[in-house]
Amino acid sequence: MDAQGLRDAYVDFFKERGHAHIRPASLIPENDPTVLFTTAGMHPLVPYLLGEKHPEGNRLVNFQKCIRTGDIDEVGDAGHLTFFEMLGNWSLGDYFKEESIKFSFDFLRDVLRIPLENLAVTAFEGAEGIPRDEETAAHWKELGLDEDRIFFYGMKDNWWGPAGQTGPCGPDTEIFYDDGRPACGPGCGPACHCGKYTEIWNNVFMQYFKDKDGKFAPLEQKNVDTGMGLERVLRIINGKETVYDTELFRPIIETLEEVSGRRYEDDVRSFRIIADHLRAATFLLGDGVMPSKMGQGYILRRLIRRASRYMSKLGYDGAYMDRVARVIIRDYSQAYPELEANREDICGKLTAEEERFHKTLGKGLRRFDEVVADCGGATVLDGELVFRLYDTYGFPVELTCELAEEKGLSVDLDDFENRFKEHQERSRAGAEQVFKGGLADHTDETTKLHTATHLLNAALIGVVDPGIRQRGSNITAERLRFDFNFDRKLTPEEVAAVEEYVNAAIDADMPVVCTEMPIEEAKEAGAIGVFDDKYDHIVKVYRIGDVSVELCGGPHVERTGEIGRFRIVKEESSAAGVRRIRATVGKD
Repeated sequence: MDAQGLRDAYVDFFKERGHAHIRPASLIPENDPTVLFTTAGMHPLVPYLLGEKHPEGNRLVNFQKCIRTGDIDEVGDAGHLTFFEMLGNWSLGDYFKEESIKFSFDFLRDVLRIPLENLAVTAFEGAEGIPRDEETAAHWKELGLDEDRIFFYGMKDNWWGPAGQTGPCGPDTEIFYDDGRPACGPGCGPACHCGKYTEIWNNVFMQYFKDKDGKFAPLEQKNVDTGMGLERVLRIINGKETVYDTELFRPIIETLEEVSGRRYEDDVRSFRIIADHLRAATFLLGDGVMPSKMGQGYILRRLIRRASRYMSKLGYDGAYMDRVARVIIRDYSQAYPELEANREDICGKLTAEEERFHKTLGKGLRRFDEVVADCGGATVLDGELVFRLYDTYGFPVELTCELAEEKGLSVDLDDFENRFKEHQERSRAGAEQVFKGGLADHTDETTKLHTATHLLNAALIGVVDPGIRQRGSNITAERLRFDFNFDRKLTPEEVAAVEEYVNAAIDADMPVVCTEMPIEEAKEAGAIGVFDDKYDHIVKVYRIGDVSVELCGGPHVERTGEIGRFRIVKEESSAAGVRRIRATVGKD
């Protein structure tokens, strides 16, 4: 079974069981200020997991593109990926544990033909006043799993959420593929990292809400959220040793071999890093992210530059990324047509960033020579210098060591490693801060600001240029950030006119009306959206008087008068051809 066959089989299986097929969301969360990227299929569904009615019903299925960046430096082994696909199905207050477990079992047994003896599962052993999940274990036993194939673990392994300090959460049951090798010891089980067990599916039973005091209360609406890793499952059902041996990576790796003149076996880790990072970069560019110094753009730039560094390690320093991107676009466009639609833009931006990095690398080489000339006879380069070359100029430590050796110098690698670990901890702590407000932080403040973005979008189109389109937004409780395509700085007069337009709409105290309708009807009504190809058949359209009509799924006030005074704090460049506005709302 190939990748598209697996996607189709999964979706068809659940459609036959009453699930509506919803489209994959963008990698850029549209209405969630708490995350940089979509990291799981459930992220776009948070409002519905919290009780809001989904236009397509209470049983859903899809395949979703995801980005996780916490382990970028681990990519290159057999398992870590930056970009991956998640197959998911959801019950929004409909079926629960018994049906969810049976659906998963039937798909694995009847569609993927995985033998029962190759399956092992886990369940929650109980903690913090929450009982042991004997119900889940009983359902697995009813389906034929022996007791010794069912393992109980605690919060660390068999509990999901909440994503922030508060929110929905609950026990899960994880499904593992057992490759049949002997146990590594008496305690060997799915929680062991010996390689015998590979997690392939996770069924989360959201039945509790954790409040700010750390207490768990039963949810009124119990949900099921499941996720199956497409790459892992594809590897298993096709008998491949690693995900990099599957059809998803072989064409990419073969193209890299052609470009570099090297063989995959010569430097497996470098090939894997380049393939993973360019796959992620291609998808991010396809969703409108552009390389920059902040946020999502910074992650994209880091991926591109890291891929370039490892290509240099293979001995090739020319431009090559557009060739790889075209292979990725070709192989993924059936599932994700936005890649083909944005093909030339993706390839052009990859090449531009690649060339920009080569210039930066040249500056780094000159800086290295300057430092060596000024080292005053020292024979060891300290870790601070090595890390600065890594962080500022993109030098891999291996390159610095090679250059130092040519000069008769050594490198204090222990000092570098300590600084590098400190950097990782700061980066991860910063990423965790993104979640501090809780997933999908729909407070009164963010709701006002979200509605204000509709008015700002309308103002820019009406006052500045009718060709302006939203390129992204981010909202916290303190401010909104709005990106739009435009090739010059707004004049002070234009900024003032935009503010006046928005505040006039607020002063008019217009109703904000939501209507559900087929997407074609919405387009005929003049509704606009950020990513037209991502919407499902039935969509929500928010109309604000005769000022704004937009497809949206975020939180909104009932009348514009609730927003308060709108003020543009800053207008600046975000990336080439993209401007950024930061604004606040509140009392006069």
